[in-house]
Amino acid sequence: MSTDLMPNRYRPGESDLPRRESELIARRDDVLGASYRLQYRRPVHFVRGEGMWLYDPDERAYLDFYNNVPSLGHCHPEVNAAMAEQAGRISANTRYLEPKLVDYAERLVDTFPNELDRVVFTCTGSESNDLALRIARFASGNEGVIVSSYAYHGTSAAVAAVSPNLGDAVKLSPFVRMVSLPGPAGVPDGQAAEFFEAQVRAAIVDLNRRGIGIAALLIDSIFSSDGVWVDPPGFIASGVSAVREAGGLVIADEVQAGFGRTGAHMWGFERHGIVPDLVTLGKPMGNGFPIGAVVGRRAPMDRFGTTARYSNTFAGNTVGIATADAVLTILQRDQIPQNALAMGQRLRAGLEKLAKQRSGIHAIRNAGLFFGIDMGPEGTAAAGRRAMALDVVNAMRDDGVLISTTGANEDSLKVRPPLVCQAEHVDLFLACMERALIKLAS
Repeated sequence: MSTDLMPNRYRPGESDLPRRESELIARRDDVLGASYRLQYRRPVHFVRGEGMWLYDPDERAYLDFYNNVPSLGHCHPEVNAAMAEQAGRISANTRYLEPKLVDYAERLVDTFPNELDRVVFTCTGSESNDLALRIARFASGNEGVIVSSYAYHGTSAAVAAVSPNLGDAVKLSPFVRMVSLPGPAGVPDGQAAEFFEAQVRAAIVDLNRRGIGIAALLIDSIFSSDGVWVDPPGFIASGVSAVREAGGLVIADEVQAGFGRTGAHMWGFERHGIVPDLVTLGKPMGNGFPIGAVVGRRAPMDRFGTTARYSNTFAGNTVGIATADAVLTILQRDQIPQNALAMGQRLRAGLEKLAKQRSGIHAIRNAGLFFGIDMGPEGTAAAGRRAMALDVVNAMRDDGVLISTTGANEDSLKVRPPLVCQAEHVDLFLACMERALIKLAS
């Protein structure tokens, strides 16, 4: 959870807000539960979106370099048209025959390796991960789950219990084991695979010794909440093999990395040269419409589906399927993953140039259009790095560009624009970031 998300009743600088926003905040406080958060020190109020842009009530435009949910940009006209057309005909569930459901399922699994040929639809990424854990535990006969040390996999009771990112107040399951990543641990690339495998094997030994056993290795293939530790490609492969040797399944959480986000591949796990047993999808799948899925190998999914079963009234509803089908059509037709790769390369080159010209950028990590940018000069204390990252985020917000933070210390900038990002948007972002760094240095 990013620490620039403010609880309802804690807003530094609220006196600077227009009366319209202050009154709206007060109304939120009077009716919404305390778990709700507002982003940025001066919360933003948007009334519409279009492509890469969000607009406030005064029609001030903000360049969105944060929201990965509208992967094709805000309010994409073709996606909206498909959604509205289906909603105007019928919204029904999967217990009725519907050709579009099967058509889309066939198209979706065709984007995966041949081994992954079954799909079950959900409504959210959290629900996808929850279902994948159920399948893995049923298929393996074990309960243990291995995750990275600052992972986030969702909000249901089951996946919150395997999400260390949620903080100490959310208790982890006694069946979960956390493994360190080579990047944050300072392990050289040449030793990364060996380091990760050793962590996984140690976790398996502990789970077996306690009679728990290994059900699944659950990984976000871009390790976004850990700080976007994407390299070296393939470092997880030997750990994956260790889990399979012990009878566990491998779940690739593609909620953030999937649908072309990494640029070179449709799915983030492909970058590591592995084929998981189960893949979980969400957020970008419907460009904002709530739809998700679990795609997997036939054997565990059929065994679970015919014995334990899964039913959900809204999952795979006709409106969601029509929307997701339009998203997939546009992704493939307009070569969106290739654009993500090209724009990611442009953004990285610009950031590397900026890092040489201005102090403040310590390290840059990315795969396609998902970036983790570490802040603070070499030797800066953790608190100082975190403060600088938050100052940059809020300075850019005031200048009309939206990003956030990530990582265990929240000292990395999280940059993940919609995949329709173009060169002019990248250049605007870089100019804004340079102004933020100059402001902080003055």
